[in-house]
Amino acid sequence: MTSTDDLHTDSADTGTALRFITCGSVDDGKSTLIGRLLVDSRAVLADQLAGVQRGGETDLALLTDGLSAEREQGITIDVAYRYFSTAKRKFIIGDAPGHEQYTRNMVTAASSADAAVVLVDATKLPWAAEVGDGEVVVRELLPQTRRHMLLAHLLRVQSIVVAINKLDAIDDAALAFERIASALNDFAAAAGVRVAAIVPISALKGWNVTEPHHDGAAGWAGYEGPSLLELLEALPVTATETQQPFTFPVQWVEKFSSSADTSQGRRIFWGRVGGGQVVPGQRVTVLPSGQTATVARVLDHVRREHGVAAGHSAGIVLDREVDVSRGDWLLEPGAFEPTREITATVAWLDDEPLVPGRVYWALQGHRWVKAKVQKIVDRLNIATLDAEAATQLDANAIGQVVLALQQPLAVQPFTASRTLGSLVLVDTASHRTCAAVLVR
Repeated sequence: MTSTDDLHTDSADTGTALRFITCGSVDDGKSTLIGRLLVDSRAVLADQLAGVQRGGETDLALLTDGLSAEREQGITIDVAYRYFSTAKRKFIIGDAPGHEQYTRNMVTAASSADAAVVLVDATKLPWAAEVGDGEVVVRELLPQTRRHMLLAHLLRVQSIVVAINKLDAIDDAALAFERIASALNDFAAAAGVRVAAIVPISALKGWNVTEPHHDGAAGWAGYEGPSLLELLEALPVTATETQQPFTFPVQWVEKFSSSADTSQGRRIFWGRVGGGQVVPGQRVTVLPSGQTATVARVLDHVRREHGVAAGHSAGIVLDREVDVSRGDWLLEPGAFEPTREITATVAWLDDEPLVPGRVYWALQGHRWVKAKVQKIVDRLNIATLDAEAATQLDANAIGQVVLALQQPLAVQPFTASRTLGSLVLVDTASHRTCAAVLVR
């Protein structure tokens, strides 16, 4: 049995580093998997490996769980980033925590990831339950597994790979893999989540992690497909939004430069192009002032003069002095209609519930505006995937809300633009990050 039929690699840019995260429920083996990838790809020095010995055995999870609290409790709390490469590709890994309490950390990691590896612990699921003619009664997935798959999907993580772990601890690994994969496919179909591949692994023993594991002449667990690492080597990176209208959040204003041949005495506005591209001669509109100007010069990150496309840093010099500050936007004229009311999907991350009437800081790019919760439309039931009426959103809930903004923002649906379609809500008193907001 293979579960890689839907894996498309035609557009894979394997020359670019792949950013991926591991996520899933608590103790599914995320940190151990990353440790295995690092060790088997020879990205760990001998002294590092010696430092994670426990009782004469190597504890691979300690290669990423670096905080003292993580080592004491045996859990992942914060996102740990590690780097490794193979002959085919470079990788940047984010080890996301599984506890519901730290879901905000998983959201942070997923927001910039090209792929997500969702781990499922086969030993935690009652996959063997049957009744009558053999129909499997229990098709339950752990709530955090479902939540992380939904969040990765909502955050537009391009490729979601599910790794069913710890099958080495199960006598009938093939039957367990078949039934758990079936439950995952059912959930993904109901939720509209596209799963690139499902692969059986043993992170502890290294089976199917970097190389395919075979049980005699046949594939292990009834699986004949590529290893997890081979799948990752073929995945595409997230495409930049070069076909979208020009958007540019101003991050830093460089005051009058002493280098006349670079800026001609005018200020340089630095940031990362969010959509489209910028070249000398094009017109731009400043938000919120509404003033327009022409781009006189465009500098890349090392101050070379040429056009810059979405996803890359740029310094923009305008043809005249215009009042532009950090947090302002340079936009393609006429392409956006700023609004003071948005309907959005919210992943609520704070312990204090979201209720109508509350006011938060909303951050879009580098611009802060006050946002009032005007209405909670509904809440997504993680178990049934039904939208339910709600008067508040509790911690880790996903729902739809209407926000009223104190000042207008240029927005697009998140499905069209990650830059203009995403905001963060921050508590005005505690300054805690409370929610990820995805414009509908």
